[in-house]
Amino acid sequence: MIPAPKPPRPGEVTLGFDPAERADAAISFIGHIRSSWGPEDCPKNIGRARERGVGAEAVLREGYAAALTGLEPGMHVVLIYWMHGARRDLAVQRPRHAEGPRGTFALRSPARPNPLALSTVRLTAVDHAGGILGLDAIDCYDGTPLVDIKPWLGTVDLPSRD
Repeated sequence: MIPAPKPPRPGEVTLGFDPAERADAAISFIGHIRSSWGPEDCPKNIGRARERGVGAEAVLREGYAAALTGLEPGMHVVLIYWMHGARRDLAVQRPRHAEGPRGTFALRSPARPNPLALSTVRLTAVDHAGGILGLDAIDCYDGTPLVDIKPWLGTVDLPSRD
């Protein structure tokens, strides 16, 4: 049994609704990505997207704008998005860039059981009132559902050198 949520602390703001009631595929999408990309021209990864020099936007659904508090242009964030057009039935894939087949979990391909993707992007603009983030680049189709936004933190997100 999950305990009832505690009341908010001073300075905290609640959404005023339960995101689970907005569930899409058992995930509550918080918005979508606006990009210039479609199936014919989408970059294969965020590095290639940056090479093209085309920005994008993350547009939040109504009610989520307050969650952008603390984000500012120039910061890096990790976007997690749902690759809704991807296959979900491949356990082993044969990518063009690799010699031989590879398991789905050894690839960054969007084709996976749960088609989640992530990219670390730099914020070029933050519209706190409108719930829109300007992004330096993105590697997904226009309209891709947005699952979450997390700040990129060097003290947390850099892998160990072991």
